[in-house]
Amino acid sequence: MQGHIHSVESLGTVDGPGLRYIIFTQGCLLRCLYCHNPDTWKVNAPSRVATVDELVSEIIPYRPYFEASGGGVTMSGGEPLLQMPFVTALFKKLKSHGIHTCIDTSLGCANDTDAFRRHFDELLPYTDLMMVDIKHIHNEKHKKLTGRPNTHILNYIRYLAEKEQPIWIRHVLVPGLTDAPEDLRALGDFINQFSNVVKFELLPYHQLGVHKWEALGINYQLENITPPNDEDVEKAYALVGFKGHTPLTPV
Repeated sequence: MQGHIHSVESLGTVDGPGLRYIIFTQGCLLRCLYCHNPDTWKVNAPSRVATVDELVSEIIPYRPYFEASGGGVTMSGGEPLLQMPFVTALFKKLKSHGIHTCIDTSLGCANDTDAFRRHFDELLPYTDLMMVDIKHIHNEKHKKLTGRPNTHILNYIRYLAEKEQPIWIRHVLVPGLTDAPEDLRALGDFINQFSNVVKFELLPYHQLGVHKWEALGINYQLENITPPNDEDVEKAYALVGFKGHTPLTPV
């Protein structure tokens, strides 16, 4: 079993609990205006082709770091769900070594076909955690932000709740695009109904990936947007009202 890999990060700290080996897969169907990895978009772009055994052999030496920190392996991208049979085979092998598994996904490639649901159901038993990015709770605004609707994404979040799959919800806070009070309240109403959402994170917009857009010759539309400050982020957390949130500043 082979997968198409864009790159790896050996000891990441922001893509799941603990220290993590992060595998960025090649290919994504969304075209988020703030994407910091546009070089992962093209499904058929040149990339490393790696087998499950090759990756496992590279990951095993990091197991002491995982065990000491409560970490493990995160599949990110790109969109890892475009390669579900490969991810399933890899996670199955990692679980045999006692390694925590996580998927960072937008669910942007989810659909109602029998094939997708079958592969998805085969993957879940080997997945300890899913981090799901809700790009926008409003469908029309989601289309403008990513190029695709969010209806299938929200439906699969509901399905994960039915399956009692632990998930983290993440939302990029972009001034003027994803920070409207009514949208943040609606986001909170949606996620707070699910008991399987164990954590909610707001990710402040940044421009660290703009140089990639320039290198690829793609017009970056958000260059005049200023990243939110800590106060903006705290106000947004309050509007979402997720019950498990710990404020950035001491109370």
